[in-house]
Amino acid sequence: MSLKDILPGKLGFGAAPLGNMFRDIPEEEARATVEAAWNDGIRYFDNAPFYGAGLAEIRMGHALAGRPRDQYVISTKVGRVILAEIEDVSARDLGEKGDVFKYGLPNKIKNDYSAEATLRSIEDSLKRLQTDHIEIVWVHDVAQDFYGDQWLEVFETARRGAFRQLDRMRDKGVIKAWGLGVNRVEPIELLLELDEPNPDGSLLAGRYSLLDHDRALQRLMPMVAERGLGIVAGGPYSSGALVGGPNFEYAPATPQILEKVARIKAIADRYGVSMKAAGLQFALANPGVVAVIPGASRPSRITEDRAALEQFIPSDFWLELREAGLVNHEAPLPTAEVGDRVAA
Repeated sequence: MSLKDILPGKLGFGAAPLGNMFRDIPEEEARATVEAAWNDGIRYFDNAPFYGAGLAEIRMGHALAGRPRDQYVISTKVGRVILAEIEDVSARDLGEKGDVFKYGLPNKIKNDYSAEATLRSIEDSLKRLQTDHIEIVWVHDVAQDFYGDQWLEVFETARRGAFRQLDRMRDKGVIKAWGLGVNRVEPIELLLELDEPNPDGSLLAGRYSLLDHDRALQRLMPMVAERGLGIVAGGPYSSGALVGGPNFEYAPATPQILEKVARIKAIADRYGVSMKAAGLQFALANPGVVAVIPGASRPSRITEDRAALEQFIPSDFWLELREAGLVNHEAPLPTAEVGDRVAA
């Protein structure tokens, strides 16, 4: 079964902010945000044990409790097991992600991509999410941004453990699909080059966005298309940089990134296009992208995301971005008209 057959819509809910990403979010606000997503019609919710050391899953489980389980889809992740033991949050080694979840729970996070840990992680997630099944499981962060020079060793451990375990679970019908959940293109390329096991797609955060899409476009998307797979695009706003925030890739944005954002925004303002609309619609224009999952920590953000998805964007806007070198010339754009004009 393909991801397109499993996912109930193009717009999903990224739950990382529910883990107190960057700030201490009140319980009422977190619950109201999930309820706003539900009331908007969103039926795909992505989560991970890593998000606040289980906090995001707990909050989402409470917020969705009582909803008809056959009416929504959950994806979560494996590769980290949350322990009962408490640790010093400031001492965690999170690679490039620093103190992203310093306001989350203080439970110890153990990196473990073995088959046994994969089963335990899923069992623990089921309890936190208050559900009896999970449709999609992503293997989390087997990439350079977390493991540096050791990332290939971690990948190999996951290949022998988590990958094969999830392949078996999918084939037995316990889950419907699996793949990687990463912030880098290279691990997905490596996975797709293996003879076995056989993933159904992957979640790629930040690497097929308006601000950063060259490598994924040129190397990954052709492989995805050839195999008939799908990509869920996470981080469409590039940690907020695209929509005026200070961070890109979970860290302060560089002057080069801020300059690119300013150039895109200048064109967007002339056409009356919101930056959120540009970000969401650009990602979804690629036929390999089956859904986009912006994160939200306030109910108002859900309304903004829906409006962005539905906003009309003139073809000339995309054409001008392309002519200014702000999007790759080979990138699919949201209207066929633009492609026809460029070809002509």
